[in-house]
Amino acid sequence: MLAEVPGNPLSSGLLWTATRGKDEKGPGITLQRSRDAQRKMSSQRCCFLGVETCAELKWEDWELGGEFTKTLLLKNIHSKLQKLRFRPPASKFFTTLFPQIITLSAGTSFSLPVTFRPLDRCEYQDTIEFHCKDGLFQVSLRATIPRHALDLPESVLLPPCAVLHQSQTVFMFRNASKLQTGFQWEVPSPFRLCPESGMLEPGQECRVTVLFRPREALVYQVQASCAFGDKGENSCTLLLQGLSKYPFLQISAPGQEEGCKVLEFGNVPVGCTMERHFEILNPSSITTSFSLSRMQRPALSESVFQCGIQKGEVAPRTSITVPVIFSPVTVDSTTVDYLSLSCPGALNKTLLKVTGTCIGPQVSLSSSMLDFGCVAEGEEALRTVDIINSSSVEAQYQFDLDTTGHSVFALEPACGALPPNSHRSLRLLFRPHHPMGHHRRVACLLLHREPLFLDLIGTCHSEQLKPAILHPRHLVLYRQHLFRGLTCYPPDVLGAMLAEDKIQVDQEGALMLQEDPAAVPEKSPMEEYYQGCAGGRVEAELGGSGEGTSTNSSHITVDPPELLFHNGSLSTSQSVTLSNHTKGKLSLVWTPAPNSPFSVTPSSCDLGPLKSTAFRVSYTPRQHNTFHGAQLECFALYKVSRDHRQVEDRTLCPPWCVTVRVIGHSFQPGREHFIPRFSLQRPRVVFPALSLVSYRTVLLENIGDLPLVFRLDPEECPSVTVQPTSGLVQPGHHQILTLRTTPAEDCPAKLPLTLHFNASPKHTQELSVVSVVEKLCVSLEGEGSLFFKPTAVGSCSQSPYTVRNLTRLPLRFHWRIPGPDQRFISVAPDTGVLQPNETMVQTWSFTPFEEMVYNLKPNLTFWPIQTPGCRKSRLPLKVVGMASKGSIQAEHGVLDLGEVLVGDCRSFEVPLINNGSCSVSFCLAVQQSLLDPGLPENTQKKDPVALELDSVRGTIPARSRLLIRSTVRPARRTRYCWDLTYQTLSSAGSVLDAPQPLCQVQGEGVFPTLEVTDVRCSGSVEGLSKLQIWSLFSLGHLNAHLQRDPAPPELTYRVPTRHSLRRCPSIFTSAMLDFNFSAAPLGSEPSSVLLMFENTGSIPVEWSFLFPEDQQIELEYWAETGEFSTTELHHMKVQDNRLFNIAPRSGKLHPGQQKAVTFSYRHDFAGTDRLPVLFKLSHGREILLNFMGVTVERDRHYLHFTSTKHVFAPVAIGGFNPPKQVYELYNGGAVPLRYRVDTEPLEQLTADNFGHPVLQCLNPQGEVKPGRTALLEWVLSPLEAKTYSVDISIHVLEGDTMLLTFEGCGFDNSVLGQSAPVQLHDAYMSVPSTQRMALPNQVLFLSEERLCVGDIPVCSRSTRVLFLTNVSHSDRVLYTWNLTDQSVQIYPEHGTLSPGESSLCILTLQASGSPSFYQLDIICEVTLEEALSQYHQDLQQWELERDRQRNEFTLTDKDLQQNQTSYPQGHTQSQTSYPQGHTQSQTSYPQGHTQNQTSYPQGHTQSQTSYPQGHTQSQTSYPQGHTQSQTSYPQGHTQSQTSYPQGHTQSQTSYPQGHTQNQTQESNTKEVVPSPQTPGPVVRKYKTLPPIRSSSAVVGGMCTRPSRAERRAQREASQVWRRPEPPCPTLLHLGVTARSHSLLEFQTFFPSLLNTHHINRSARPNVTRCGSRQSRPPSVDMPPFSHGPEREIITHTLTSIFRSLLDDPHFQHSLVNGVAEAVPYFTQLRQTAYTPNTPLPGAATPYHCTSMAYPGTREAPSPCPSTPQLLMGGSLYIAGVTEITKQRPQTPKPKVERERQLIIQETIRRLPEFCDVTEEILLNTLQNLMVEAFLGELVLTARPRIIALPPVSASEFLSTLGSRVAQRFKGTASQVLEASLQSPWFESRLYHNRP
Repeated sequence: MLAEVPGNPLSSGLLWTATRGKDEKGPGITLQRSRDAQRKMSSQRCCFLGVETCAELKWEDWELGGEFTKTLLLKNIHSKLQKLRFRPPASKFFTTLFPQIITLSAGTSFSLPVTFRPLDRCEYQDTIEFHCKDGLFQVSLRATIPRHALDLPESVLLPPCAVLHQSQTVFMFRNASKLQTGFQWEVPSPFRLCPESGMLEPGQECRVTVLFRPREALVYQVQASCAFGDKGENSCTLLLQGLSKYPFLQISAPGQEEGCKVLEFGNVPVGCTMERHFEILNPSSITTSFSLSRMQRPALSESVFQCGIQKGEVAPRTSITVPVIFSPVTVDSTTVDYLSLSCPGALNKTLLKVTGTCIGPQVSLSSSMLDFGCVAEGEEALRTVDIINSSSVEAQYQFDLDTTGHSVFALEPACGALPPNSHRSLRLLFRPHHPMGHHRRVACLLLHREPLFLDLIGTCHSEQLKPAILHPRHLVLYRQHLFRGLTCYPPDVLGAMLAEDKIQVDQEGALMLQEDPAAVPEKSPMEEYYQGCAGGRVEAELGGSGEGTSTNSSHITVDPPELLFHNGSLSTSQSVTLSNHTKGKLSLVWTPAPNSPFSVTPSSCDLGPLKSTAFRVSYTPRQHNTFHGAQLECFALYKVSRDHRQVEDRTLCPPWCVTVRVIGHSFQPGREHFIPRFSLQRPRVVFPALSLVSYRTVLLENIGDLPLVFRLDPEECPSVTVQPTSGLVQPGHHQILTLRTTPAEDCPAKLPLTLHFNASPKHTQELSVVSVVEKLCVSLEGEGSLFFKPTAVGSCSQSPYTVRNLTRLPLRFHWRIPGPDQRFISVAPDTGVLQPNETMVQTWSFTPFEEMVYNLKPNLTFWPIQTPGCRKSRLPLKVVGMASKGSIQAEHGVLDLGEVLVGDCRSFEVPLINNGSCSVSFCLAVQQSLLDPGLPENTQKKDPVALELDSVRGTIPARSRLLIRSTVRPARRTRYCWDLTYQTLSSAGSVLDAPQPLCQVQGEGVFPTLEVTDVRCSGSVEGLSKLQIWSLFSLGHLNAHLQRDPAPPELTYRVPTRHSLRRCPSIFTSAMLDFNFSAAPLGSEPSSVLLMFENTGSIPVEWSFLFPEDQQIELEYWAETGEFSTTELHHMKVQDNRLFNIAPRSGKLHPGQQKAVTFSYRHDFAGTDRLPVLFKLSHGREILLNFMGVTVERDRHYLHFTSTKHVFAPVAIGGFNPPKQVYELYNGGAVPLRYRVDTEPLEQLTADNFGHPVLQCLNPQGEVKPGRTALLEWVLSPLEAKTYSVDISIHVLEGDTMLLTFEGCGFDNSVLGQSAPVQLHDAYMSVPSTQRMALPNQVLFLSEERLCVGDIPVCSRSTRVLFLTNVSHSDRVLYTWNLTDQSVQIYPEHGTLSPGESSLCILTLQASGSPSFYQLDIICEVTLEEALSQYHQDLQQWELERDRQRNEFTLTDKDLQQNQTSYPQGHTQSQTSYPQGHTQSQTSYPQGHTQNQTSYPQGHTQSQTSYPQGHTQSQTSYPQGHTQSQTSYPQGHTQSQTSYPQGHTQSQTSYPQGHTQNQTQESNTKEVVPSPQTPGPVVRKYKTLPPIRSSSAVVGGMCTRPSRAERRAQREASQVWRRPEPPCPTLLHLGVTARSHSLLEFQTFFPSLLNTHHINRSARPNVTRCGSRQSRPPSVDMPPFSHGPEREIITHTLTSIFRSLLDDPHFQHSLVNGVAEAVPYFTQLRQTAYTPNTPLPGAATPYHCTSMAYPGTREAPSPCPSTPQLLMGGSLYIAGVTEITKQRPQTPKPKVERERQLIIQETIRRLPEFCDVTEEILLNTLQNLMVEAFLGELVLTARPRIIALPPVSASEFLSTLGSRVAQRFKGTASQVLEASLQSPWFESRLYHNRP
């Protein structure tokens, strides 16, 4: 984008251009420099007409008043000389050379200077125009002024950013001008630019950083405004785009608790560290920053978890790993901490719980006592003991035993580190110095553990003294005596007391007093160690702080227990005091140590009971600047024990050992002491926050190579006691310090404890001691309140509740719920341990039993885990719950699954809704019922339940919806109904109430179903009707089989598969049908049948047609046997030659879909072909279809029979008018044939039935055209109610004879009654009546293809309406109805349809006078008008060429030998045969007429006119003896005004039966009909046209090789110009079925339908059959006038009637008056035929046979009775009228005249003719309305217009009608009716409702 200052309005040029684009290497924006682009453009040379030059000269740096010249270089780059003329610039500011011709040779150049002289500071523009012989071109001249301009991008897109985060990008913008330009950016939030302002030199670029920090999750698009220029007078904008989203981070850790993830460290040894990791996941598409922080912890708690990452960023869809280090310090403690993951802008925080347990060492000794036995003085004894570490923690140990020789016991090593899971052997030496018993209890100090004790005993004997020997049992007795308080008595006293029975001996041999004194409490190991270190004074000093205050447990004490010699002198001494607390005299013996600087004087002495004595400890170092330390050992024993003779074994008491720790150094004052190098583990010591004596241990290691002396001042921190307080640590050794204190509430948070090293104040180390008692504190969620959601009565609702320990102490808790409340609420866990800083989520359950509000108050009791017997703390909790009654319901009361495939499963969901305020627990139950009444009850009960619920039990939350996943697996084809019920459950899962109805699920188990909904045929079987194809292919049975259930064997292979090793695969189905392709000649078109398959079910159907080869498993060649049966060979032949073909063979149809499948049969081999094809529905039926087709030789006469048996419809016995029935014969050959029915079996059947013709054939012989069907008419008249069967032979002339079996059944009406089978049962009711699919190139469609009129009475007429529709968009079509049966008429019979046009056709079925079965196939021939026109043009050209060749010839010598033209033998030119239906000129002329005497309809030519068979033009559609000019038309109408259907003319109204306009037959001329395959005559140039010959050659076999002559004939035939053949019309079949009954039978069985039919009573039903059906229109079944008595009787009767009428003068007068009347409008009146050939003067021409304007009346739709019939029908009426006339007086009175008129009116109303005419009028009126509505002339749905007429009563109507009749009384009956119906009043009454 280029931002610039608006320039001079006088200049229209642009100063700068810029291009923008994105850098493909990164997200940044690449800006192309417009200045460089312009410079490149200006320097770029262009070629104009072969001259290379610049397209533009530009001046940029110029000043006013100067001259600036630039050179325009012109170069000729062509290879020829060019001369240029130029026009100089038009303005005065640009000047150049004087115009001249510039001559440029090839490759030369010319420089043209151009000078610019500006006078004003603005932009200038001009051109120089160059001319050459090839054209002209221009060079632009432009001068620009500098202006401020910035080159910057249009928009900047920033990377997506999280809310409250920041993203940035960089873009560049440049000063595109030559002026110094300042800029200032203004950017709205949340964007910010840096820098926001500045100054740019010309061409300078600036790098701008865009910062984006959104505060909401939005899409941001803001305009950044930049003001630039000298004073910011110009501005431009930049679009800043950014996208922000809410950040979201997840923690991935191994553990999971409610509300947080858990990172578990497990057990970690003390002093060790463990590192574990967790991941932070960023599933979003934006980079997110985070921070990790600890939740608030209790005060003074130790931090043992270290998180390696505190903050950072996570890239989109990535994760980072965060390490956590656990360093425990307190043994046997569990530490819990919480890490909170937070990120700016996030909607929530994520917690991570980290926890770990610290474990310490587990150390033990292999033996707690070592017995050295009795050792002589001066000798030593050695023993070993094992120290064992059974834990995974390294153990630090130290034995509190002197190692410098001041003890009789020596141990190596005395201290060290014991690796995990190891042991070490310790060596102990016993070196006694005095003959006495020795016993010392040595403490083994352990870091982080209580000390272990090892008892060492040994006895020393000398030659003079032999004290009692100590044994381990003496120590056991000593502990019992100590516990009983007897150790303070000397052995001699105990012996005296035992002798005096003051004490007794127990079972173990121990002494006991009769009254036991207060027992000495047992001390803990730590207390015992502290007592030994303090010289037995611990309990006395602590007083009540210890567990006991008795001093009897300390037999001897020392004071002080340690001595320090830190004065630096070489010889010094201090005193130590020992006190005897026993009741006996003690001997004190100090253990001497040679070469030791420490000594005690005296070394031994006796001390009386309860006395004290002092000893002097001297320190005499032998050298300066050294450290010394030792533990002086003194043994105290009862003096009487020194002699074993004075002590009994039961009263022997081992000696006691006391120690004095001494430390000294020989550093002189002023000398620097050694610098200590030590390691102190855990300088911060934390004691439990309990008011109990607690101990902690600290490890001090000397890591230097010099001795280390340490000392703790007990006075510095009196509340904390440390043992030992001083000591010497050798290099590489360590000292375990033990701290003891009792925390108090008033203690400070930190107690200082200074550790001094090397007796120097410079070397100190401070120990921080935390010894504070904390109050127990537990936090309850919700300020101690818990609210339950509404809960259903009897059910249970749960709620989580959080409890947190806010202290440093592990607490044990327990929930106490009052007894009555325990029925309603419970908690889990109700007891447990809360570690310090731990948060526990507990689950509370609420189970109400009544509908009410519950207020409950449980208590939380908790106490420290170390003091189970202390006082417990309590916290109350307020629990509120509300109970209500709950219920559920289904979203749909009835759930219909539709159809489900049997054996398959369908999953669905049942939505359950809980509209209540509480959750409901439920259990579901399913009850199945089969809605098939045909199934037995046992089957329904035993059938497994087909509906399975994935979850039978569950809980629905309040106001929620739950989907229950269900599966249906139907096992049979039936209608299923499942009733779902539910029961509410309690919290324990028990049922609370009775089953309640929930919903009903319905479904139907189905198999895949297909149905054939339509069938079409083409090719060789085009002449077959839909009914015949339906029967040949057994489609009714096929549909019936497809609707049935498959048998279990049919489901052996549910899908099509190759399963057979034979060529004839196994059959698993019993359903077998025939697909009969009928018969056709050899070499004819394939017989194609198109079936429309429709999936009528609701599940998809996969179908396939499997040929035998499709079911066979392909074998290797070596596995083939090579032996085939005849059937296998035939199947191989059919399949290899593809005689039968199906396209497509397989497919899948979804519900409602249709698919057209083509079945074709090729007629390549003569004979009968069969092939079994398996029709397989996946998971459904298998049907074996036997394909069968017959191919006939072309010269063979062949009738095709689909079956050898035919069953007639049952006929009632005793009837006088049995119905006529038909049987079809189909000619499957290529030539016409004649047949004859053998009637001898019929005659024999008649003879067997007493001469009664039970079965008659009305047309036993006849002819059948190729590819057409003939009907055999039969009459079955049974005598008995039984089945008649007769075998009849049908002989084919020059063909085969077929034996057929005809069966007929008779029944008794009186027995069957109303159930008698007299109703028309159409066996093919399933045949579709409408067309579902179209054939290729089909353009005309019928609205209905089958019409079932039903049961009708004889002599009735039924009409139906059809529609023909032309669906083409471009083609006009001609159609013609081929009416072969006289009982059916269709109007219009032919016509033309434009593209998209429809035509209404009215079909009229006139029932004859005798009962019959009507099964008619009416063919409509359809021809394209374009094809017909092309045919006429080709035919006209062919005829012209034929005439030319006939008249033009060439004479040669060869031609002279031929006297005449070659014609077929015995024929002349006039007898030359032409294609069927055509003569020489394609025009048929009547016999005796020429072409000039023939008239043609309007718009038609000679060749397009057709006439009825046997009629000429003058004989077409006119009454007898009348011509065209005498034809009568309706009153007031002429020929041109006669109404025709819209779109039709007179010439399109009536044509001969079965022909169109262009198909004229020459019926009077006998022709030789050629074969359709016969080639036409050979037409060669300049030669006479040879005769048209018919070839009798028959197409031979496919493998026959043609001879040389045949090949020559074929070559010549390729050059033959054959006569054009007319286009083959497309056939549409219309099937009509009906059954007519006699009036009595119809009234008996169909009384309700009698009023719906009009009976033509003027036509009398026939009783006797007439075999002739050649007259048209059909007769009214009068008896035939054959020779015999019947003819004579009829003739005599008619003669008498005629004579009486002719002799009557009144009759003659009425005839004269009737003729004078005008012709009535209604032409349906039957015309009386007069005998004279010429009509009377003034008489109108009758027109009863003339085509009428309205439909349905072509050629008198009702039968036209002959004259005798009319007279006989009207004789009764004439006689009545004559009689009335004779009785009429000469002067009638008014009353008599009135009666006479009433009689005449009643007589007229009873006339059959009156009823027939009324029916005709009403029928034609309705038909006219239908035609007008179809043509759009009448809107049936429009509101009728009512014409107000005066009311007319019935009497007035009769009187008016009677007066009209009276005026014409002298006429005939028909004339009277005509006169009555011609009344205008009657006409207005009939048509008053028409618009």
